Amino acid sequence: MKLGIVKWARTKSPWLVHFNTGACNACDIEVLAALTPRYDLERFGAILRGSPRHGDVLVVTGPVTRQVKDRIIRIHEQMPEPKFVVAVGSCSSSGGVFRGCYNVYPGLDSVVPVDAYIGGCPPKPEGIINGVAALLAKIRGG
Repeated sequence: MKLGIVKWARTKSPWLVHFNTGACNACDIEVLAALTPRYDLERFGAILRGSPRHGDVLVVTGPVTRQVKDRIIRIHEQMPEPKFVVAVGSCSSSGGVFRGCYNVYPGLDSVVPVDAYIGGCPPKPEGIINGVAALLAKIRGG
């Protein structure tokens, strides 16, 4: 019974930590637009936190470069268990237009384990909301 209550509470209040790896800011604008009252990602209990020590879900935008790889790993390690990672946009999912460049990894999943992918360049706020809802359903299901 206790485990069910913990899982229920975890799905009702995911705290997001947003990390931009150096993108063009289009994905960042869409993530922040999803948090505005027009799209209202907060109806799922999601709230944006500034510290990885207080976050449950790491939301990464932009291509993963050699310079930022260690920072992503450090932020991922600072987050308490259980932690979840969402790759937003085609750059963080697969490298996007920078795929094949000498300093860009082929996706966020080559650095840290990813739980949900949100495609698009840039993704729409509706897609971000659907991705977070799919992640919450995944958490609910185990």
